[in-house]
Amino acid sequence: MKLWQKNYRLNSKIEAFTVGKDYILDLELVPYDCQASKAHARMLEKIGILNEKEIEDLIRGLDQILDLHKKGAFKIRREDEDCHTAIENYLILNVGQAGKKIHTGRSRNDQVLTAMRLYAKVQLTGCIQDVNTTVNIIDTFIEKYGATTLPGFTHTRKAMPSSVAMWAGAFKASLADDLDLLKSAVRLIDQNPLGTGAGYGIPLHLDRQMTTRELGFARIQDNPVYAQNSRGKFEGFILNVLSQIMYDINKVATDLILFTMPGMEYFFLPDEFLTGSSIMPQKKNPDVLELLRGKYHEIFAYEIQVRNTAVNLISGYHRDLQLTKEAVIRGFATVKEAIEIAGLVFQNLMVNVDKCQTAMTAELYATEKTYELVRQGVPFREAYREISKLYRKEEKQSDE
Repeated sequence: MKLWQKNYRLNSKIEAFTVGKDYILDLELVPYDCQASKAHARMLEKIGILNEKEIEDLIRGLDQILDLHKKGAFKIRREDEDCHTAIENYLILNVGQAGKKIHTGRSRNDQVLTAMRLYAKVQLTGCIQDVNTTVNIIDTFIEKYGATTLPGFTHTRKAMPSSVAMWAGAFKASLADDLDLLKSAVRLIDQNPLGTGAGYGIPLHLDRQMTTRELGFARIQDNPVYAQNSRGKFEGFILNVLSQIMYDINKVATDLILFTMPGMEYFFLPDEFLTGSSIMPQKKNPDVLELLRGKYHEIFAYEIQVRNTAVNLISGYHRDLQLTKEAVIRGFATVKEAIEIAGLVFQNLMVNVDKCQTAMTAELYATEKTYELVRQGVPFREAYREISKLYRKEEKQSDE
């Protein structure tokens, strides 16, 4: 039975449309909704809504759900709509009267906010760990190959001397900034919305300090209207942070597609990282790099979707906001996999030292020669023109 069920049946096509994918997506949220329900139930006991026997029954029932979920046996049916309904229905069926009391003092609006916040905190913390792991892998790569020189490029043309350490270190530095952004996202969302109801508070004296402590939130989200208004805002920020990570992975992948290209071959990947062609027997393709490059656009699209969904809505809850859930859940899954694969690429990436050294052609040192003249007292612009003439002369001789 739906939590809002009244004395009529919903049209089956309308039901399927309004439920959408929530009954599938919410399998991710079951542990977090159970966690929040336990904290909420303990709080209801403290303020006198539940007795000792009822709280014991509810905790037992929620533990049963968690056990079933771990085994893949807890089901959310389309007619349940979401995990919140499926959990309450299970409690009513299995623990009786206490199950009918669990929804006291909350709405599905603050339930989903709470579950999504708990879920996002765990996922963000996991991303922090994954990024740190990748940074360590890059460190090992730099220790092994960092001293190797290779050309630096501007305008996709050779420009100045660079090195493997400088190139790989750029991604290490960018991931360090991403770690700061991930931590900022955790700080932003670390607010407890439980007890704000449908966006206008609950006419009971709830102990929100207690649930905040129980759930490990840093602080209470005081204003109930803002609790609803922050849905979409917070998710958009999370996806923006995830897109920053994917931006950096995109850049790595794009560079490696170029640097592993036949004829350049500064780097190479083992054969087991390369796919083949169904028609050309000789081909070994960097599909893994192309997909890493492309995944940025997927995350960026999720961010735009969430921001555009939430904007231009008046304050309070709107069903449109249901559509932000999938973007966040899919976004986390995509980024966590991409970070892992990027680390695997760096772990197996090899440097072709001979190719790198051969690529260090004379024109790369033009700027260095200019500054040799500067150190001798020649004004920079004169030095620049003098060296420019030298290279123009060499090009003319080469043409002849």
